[in-house]
Amino acid sequence: MQLHINTPLINSRPLSQTAGRNVWLKMDALQPSGSFKIRGVGLACQEYYQQGARSFISSSGGNAGLAVAYAGRMLGIPVTVVVPETTSKRAIDLLRLEQAKVIVHGSSWQEANQLACTMVGDTDAFIHPFDDPLLWKGHATMIDEVVAAGVRPDAVVLSVGGGGLMCGVMEGLERNGLSDVPVIAVETEGAASFHAAANAGQSVEIKTISTVATSLGAKRVCNKAVEYALSRPVVSERVTDASAIRACLQFADDHRVVTEPACGAALAGVYEGKTVLDSFSNILVIVCGGATTTLEQLMQMSARLNIKGA
Repeated sequence: MQLHINTPLINSRPLSQTAGRNVWLKMDALQPSGSFKIRGVGLACQEYYQQGARSFISSSGGNAGLAVAYAGRMLGIPVTVVVPETTSKRAIDLLRLEQAKVIVHGSSWQEANQLACTMVGDTDAFIHPFDDPLLWKGHATMIDEVVAAGVRPDAVVLSVGGGGLMCGVMEGLERNGLSDVPVIAVETEGAASFHAAANAGQSVEIKTISTVATSLGAKRVCNKAVEYALSRPVVSERVTDASAIRACLQFADDHRVVTEPACGAALAGVYEGKTVLDSFSNILVIVCGGATTTLEQLMQMSARLNIKGA
């Protein structure tokens, strides 16, 4: 049983016109759990279940936790998700809607993750939000679908937090003979752990996370993401919180789909016409998700930051 769906691949007229180039959208915000995460998480959960796991434990107040909860419900496996205190009520409600047990602990994902790791028993499987080869293998299916649809992009734009999506896209490009296609990895300025790692040539921990794009809030990216940054054509880009929110609101108008600021980071890179895109004519943008964000929340963020034009 495949837990994710094959999502639409849309040629975006609004974004193509704005960017002055052909823009394709891989609409993974339409996955059952609300984000691309179910691709890799679903595969990992199935693999660990076959290996004997009888409950799943995760640490995520966002998309990864929702994916684990959804996978557990579909497989009939109990799920416990440890979330940090910063997790929104909406996210907790969605986790409980998927029948997951929710434990609130710590001021950051790192603290929640530490507790979750201590809870893993002999018949449990810990499902990491982004650092597991099974996740990357599952996430790579989105590129399989793009190529199967007859589209071969000359650049891929995506958001990067812990690096799981980027690693999956890299794996997908490689297994489809597209290893030379550049990836533009975008994050907000207040969560630029990948940018720090790319500059340092190794995974480093940034001191603080200060961004509305909480799904990008990993202080340290996985080592595999850094390996790709050093060996493949990867460009690190940063945008402001205001840019990410403005992109989300514009995208909701253009495509009638609500995304979260983490996804808005990638969209902002295209809406704002980052110069790194100038040499490309056929761009694929991963619309990664946004189940925990509402249009009302985006409007409130916009008002709080006094964003003009939103």
